[in-house]
Amino acid sequence: MTTPPLAPVFRCATQADIPAVVALVESAYRGDSGRRGWTTEANLLDGRRTDEADVGAVIARPDSRIVLLERDGRLLASCHVERQGDAAYFGMFAVDPAQQTGGLGKLLLGEAERIAREEWHCRAMEMTVIVQRHELIAWYERRGYRRTGTYKPFPYGDERFGLPRRDDLRFELLVKDLAGAAA
Repeated sequence: MTTPPLAPVFRCATQADIPAVVALVESAYRGDSGRRGWTTEANLLDGRRTDEADVGAVIARPDSRIVLLERDGRLLASCHVERQGDAAYFGMFAVDPAQQTGGLGKLLLGEAERIAREEWHCRAMEMTVIVQRHELIAWYERRGYRRTGTYKPFPYGDERFGLPRRDDLRFELLVKDLAGAAA
């Protein structure tokens, strides 16, 4: 008789987790491994998505966390959540491409919202998404996020954000009201 897998566990990343977080984020966003999942940016951007210095800085900032979702000691998903006044920012969301479509992303997003709502008493969660990522935006909309029509330019020329494969990239701000969100 086999033992069923343990339930997912959430915890905050530490400096020791930086290499694993970078590897997960890169596998979900870039290159051939990212193409296995449905959330890849590989058709829009080449280059790196993040690096150890960036992840370390995110972990070190006050009111900023990288939340990990693990099962049986294995990192399956991560995200960045940061308090910014009365709203929280959600980003660097990554689920192992081999584990996508299994509900882990929804669990992790819910945990990030819980942190923002219950621990930081934020009124809203905000994020920016590349407008060409239609399936991803629709996924967020099904979870209560709304498109705002507020756009930010893509930082062309800054390789920290990747190497664009097209010249029409931009971000749209998505927002979810957390005051009425279920716990």
